[in-house]
Amino acid sequence: QVQLVQSGGGLVQAGDSLRLSCAASGRTFNSYFMGWFRQAPGKEREFVAHISASGGRTSYAASVKGRFTISRDNAKNTVYLQMNSLKPEDTAVYYCGRCLDPQFCSTPTKYDYWGQGTQVTVSS
Repeated sequence: QVQLVQSGGGLVQAGDSLRLSCAASGRTFNSYFMGWFRQAPGKEREFVAHISASGGRTSYAASVKGRFTISRDNAKNTVYLQMNSLKPEDTAVYYCGRCLDPQFCSTPTKYDYWGQGTQVTVSS
């Protein structure tokens, strides 16, 4: 059983920064791609970013590219999402997840474990 425990998030103003963390249990963390998604009220879960098992490759949604950075520390079994220049439209619950299929890590159905979710609220 894998557990993903998220931390970070909160209420900030537009233009501010936040960093989300996602700590994983288990010894196979560095074998999997990891990703971040978000879900706003009344909307579907939306891809934000994913990172390869080694951390050498990343991919971002167009809406966050250039503002958000995904990274990982395999020694700490942790993946991060640094969010800069936040906008009100970034407001959502953010989820980290473990991807089973590296070719489809922008698709939420390809994930088998999820964190508990973290609320990010950006005021204008």
